[in-house]
Amino acid sequence: MKKIALTIMIGAIAMAFTTMNISIKIKGSDTVLPVSQKEAEVFMKKNAGANISVVGGGSGVGFAALIDGTTDIAMASRSIKFSEKQKLSDAGKAYKEVKIGFDALSVIVNPQNKISQLTREQLEGIFTGKTTNWKEVGGEDMKIVVYSRESSSGTFEFFKEHVLKNKNYASSIMMMPATGAIVQSVSQTKGAIGYVGLAYIENNVKALKVSYDKGKSFITPSMATAKDKTYPITRPLFYYYLSTSEKKVKPFVDFILSSEGQKILEQVGYVPLQ
Repeated sequence: MKKIALTIMIGAIAMAFTTMNISIKIKGSDTVLPVSQKEAEVFMKKNAGANISVVGGGSGVGFAALIDGTTDIAMASRSIKFSEKQKLSDAGKAYKEVKIGFDALSVIVNPQNKISQLTREQLEGIFTGKTTNWKEVGGEDMKIVVYSRESSSGTFEFFKEHVLKNKNYASSIMMMPATGAIVQSVSQTKGAIGYVGLAYIENNVKALKVSYDKGKSFITPSMATAKDKTYPITRPLFYYYLSTSEKKVKPFVDFILSSEGQKILEQVGYVPLQ
């Protein structure tokens, strides 16, 4: 009898897990978007009754939604700003930050471009507008067409801080609303250059080797170089949520942090926490 009762109890627990009745809204970083979509897809298959919607738009958009209460989780490819912390504090909203993985922010060019590597200083010159022709960095005589994410993007902020050393982007730069739009534009324009998350690299663009030691060594963005931190433009990826929402979002967050969730993150193209 005890054995039967135990079996029934285990079955009830399993049923409760697979029919989890939760609804979660996730919004923010385009970089984090692909992995969140895949994680949500797998989670919902495992948990009938779970409903998770995932929308991009940029880290800034995610934080704005968290502040005004229109999302449960803000995806971010940068840390929360002081001004965003202040707005949450003023509204009496405590929040939690969860690191879910890492990314190798990759500089891409058109495959027809003969350039295969650039120093940080050369990248700074290109994105700030001081360098306007590929022949100035060892390429052919061709105008450089620069693509960037919009200012609401965490990737925009991270690239400005860590590659441009907080110098302003050129006024002539082409601001794109989504990372996928940068990939498409670079793939169609011979003189183009842009930057995207590692998971967005496809065969129709070429990722450049980057040097942060003035040309002594050039490192290719990859899963391996991001894991061992030899690639210089590696960054953490985050989830932010309100403390009052923790009970609702924790099952999904715990899933991403689990061995299965981290394996999915790596399959999508990002670097697991360990």
